[in-house]
Amino acid sequence: MSLTRTAQLLATSVCLIMGSVAFAQDTTPAPETTTPTTEGTTTAPETTTPAPTTGDAATPPVVDGLSMGTEAGAPADGLGSPDPQASFGAWEQRCVKTADGADPCQLYQLLKDKTDTAVAEISIFGLPKGQQATAGATVIVPLETLLTAALTMTVDGSKPRVYPFSWCSNIGCISRIGFTQGELDGFKKGAAAKITIVPVVAPDQKVELTVSLNGFTAGYDAVNAANGN
Repeated sequence: MSLTRTAQLLATSVCLIMGSVAFAQDTTPAPETTTPTTEGTTTAPETTTPAPTTGDAATPPVVDGLSMGTEAGAPADGLGSPDPQASFGAWEQRCVKTADGADPCQLYQLLKDKTDTAVAEISIFGLPKGQQATAGATVIVPLETLLTAALTMTVDGSKPRVYPFSWCSNIGCISRIGFTQGELDGFKKGAAAKITIVPVVAPDQKVELTVSLNGFTAGYDAVNAANGN
């Protein structure tokens, strides 16, 4: 069994870091009540047929009080969808549209193996000042990864650092990483980082993925500026 990945990796890491977006719920007005007459009888309530509403993914169209449904998984007006904003060498600035307009951004790179097949992805973003981790990253690898072997990363042949996996879902297994200022500086000055994972079906083998650092500094600064850091 190989560690090849498909295009499903392209739009997953952003939402894992930024969290889910709350959607508005459609409400249906209560029907009018009957109106008593002076003679003790009642008149039938006025019935009107509401005009069909167009709606969106968060508010499905309603006709005669009946929901017409919406395509499963379709976000409202692009909410929660990663939107590539700019390219910086090997990196993309990707932002997530949110209801409050904050639209948080990350620096993204799809990682491929020697056969040019998508295997993993990495997203990097700045963190608030005053804490040990200056920047954070999310790395998503295939489900067929040996979790107990963890993930190792090195920059330009420096001493490798080992990071555990946080959890797995249908899109892969996720490692959430924190970088100190010194490690971030290594990314800015370096030429390439290398991520190593171990396949569960071949625990005596390693899969090495190259993370190009071409354009990293400009991309990281752009992401921080977009996020107001």
